Amino acid sequence: MPATRSGGQEPEEFDVAEHSLGELVDEAKGSVSRLIRLELQLAKLELARDVQKIGMGTALFAVAAVLGHMFLILVAITVGLGIMAAGLAPWLSFLIVTVAFLLIAGLAAFLGLRQFRKRQGFPRTSAAIASTKTMLSRHRQSSGS
Repeated sequence: MPATRSGGQEPEEFDVAEHSLGELVDEAKGSVSRLIRLELQLAKLELARDVQKIGMGTALFAVAAVLGHMFLILVAITVGLGIMAAGLAPWLSFLIVTVAFLLIAGLAAFLGLRQFRKRQGFPRTSAAIASTKTMLSRHRQSSGS
């Protein structure tokens, strides 16, 4: 029965009848070791993808925070000028700018939230580990019988 290797390697022929029990155990250990190493590589790749999305979401939230802070400053200036002037022109222009910053901050927050929701976790790593657990438990049950 050919043993299959991942990572672009060709299947390797392994005749069980020609090997001792110690050699078979060593081959099984090597296979499990390769399997665990490949699962760790898969987890690293999936983690790198999620870290990038979380970084982008964090940057957009930082933009929203800066613009939100500017919103509060501009509201204070607008209210101050409105109370002082009551002639509408100076504070109305500041109010328009303030609303524009509020809209930009809201858009940045919305886009940042969307980036966080795109995070997928480790779907392939979880599936690979579940498959390995199932295979090992079947092997354990068949060797225990």
